[in-house]
Amino acid sequence: MTNRSRDKSASHSTASKAQFDDKISSRKRQILEAAAQLFARKGYRGTSIRDIGEEVGVLGGSLYHHIKSKDALFVELHDAALDQAAVHIGNAVALEDEPWSRLEAACVALLEIQADPQSLTFPLMNDFRDVPDDVRLQLIARRDAFEDQFRDLVDDLPLPAEIDRPLYRTMLLSQLNGAAHWYRPGRLPLAEIGRQIARVFRHT
Repeated sequence: MTNRSRDKSASHSTASKAQFDDKISSRKRQILEAAAQLFARKGYRGTSIRDIGEEVGVLGGSLYHHIKSKDALFVELHDAALDQAAVHIGNAVALEDEPWSRLEAACVALLEIQADPQSLTFPLMNDFRDVPDDVRLQLIARRDAFEDQFRDLVDDLPLPAEIDRPLYRTMLLSQLNGAAHWYRPGRLPLAEIGRQIARVFRHT
C-alpha cells in the first residue's frame, strides 16, 4: 500500500453508517435511523413496525405516512448501507494505480466495514434468511451489483490462466464478508488483516 493510501484512508465512522437523501424530512430520517439500529440489533424477524414506531414516538397508522411497509423499509436501508459501502471502497481504490494495490485497498475497506461493531452494512447484508422470498431476491440482486466492484478488480489481476476468476472472487468475498463472525481486536490491526488476506490471495 502506498503512503498516499495510508494518509488518505477513510474513517470507520463514515463507512459504517448508511447515509440518507438530504431531501427527506427530518421525521423520515429519524425513522430510518431508528429502524436501521433496530434491524442491526434485533434482525429482520425480531423487529416490528410497532418497535420502530415506539422508538421514534410515532404510533399507529401515522407511521405509514412515512413508510410503505416493513419490507420496503428494510430494502431501503439495505440499499443505503450498500451505497455508502460502495463509496467507501471506491474512494480507497481510487487512490491506487496498480491492480494488486487496488485489490488490497478494497479488501481493507470492506473488512473495515464488516468488522466494525457499529456497522449497519454487515447485518443488513447478511440477514436474508427471515425475509420474504420476493424481498430476498431484491436484496440479493442489489448485493450482487455491489460486489461488481470486486468483479472488476479481480478481472484486472494478472492471475494464472488456470485460476477461475468467479471462484476466486467468491472465495475472497466469503472471507471478507464473514469477518464479523471471527474478527477480534488483538495482535494485528484490522487494516493489516485486510492486507494479509489480499496477500494470501495474491499468492494462491
